[in-house]
Amino acid sequence: MSQQVKVAIAYHSGYGHTEVLAQAVVAGAENAGAKAIAVSVADPEAINWDQLAEADAIIFGSPTYMGSVSAPFKAFMDASSKIWAQQGWKDKLAAGFTNSSSQSGDKLNTLIQLSVYAASHSMNWISLGLMPGNNSSQGSNADLNRLGSFLGAMAQSNSDQCAELTPPQSDRDTAQALGARVAAAAQRWQLKTSPCNL
Repeated sequence: MSQQVKVAIAYHSGYGHTEVLAQAVVAGAENAGAKAIAVSVADPEAINWDQLAEADAIIFGSPTYMGSVSAPFKAFMDASSKIWAQQGWKDKLAAGFTNSSSQSGDKLNTLIQLSVYAASHSMNWISLGLMPGNNSSQGSNADLNRLGSFLGAMAQSNSDQCAELTPPQSDRDTAQALGARVAAAAQRWQLKTSPCNL
């Protein structure tokens, strides 16, 4: 019998909006049967590296600042170099999400940065797995994946509104769908790599 998979969400949030998404990812993973935990990487010295080591999947989340991950998230990436040298996260599943105040904000660059980071750690990237929403006359901002991303979950938060109001529910639901997809993939991955199935 397989064990409950563990999903860690390693994130930085500058103003609370990306943290809202991290909590939505947690909810999605838990609803799909995983044990999920959000791990803030705002302070490299306070990161619980053990929680990341124990996870079957790590979902990375960062706001997009100046077309890239935030400085604290980049510090986390650099701080993981010892893990990289030992390939401590090899074959874990990975995914990502990001948020910016602009509709585009070059968020795709941040997701690419996260996926290359995961590849550096020899992790296996899980895409969003949703068709784009809000891309026809029948679409709306209430659609899942309203920003039309494939590589990971994208969200947009108005710069003059607090995290209680933005990002909108559709973006939160998209983040939740990402968490559920990664949890389901981790469950399948666990079954395929179980000693009983080799």
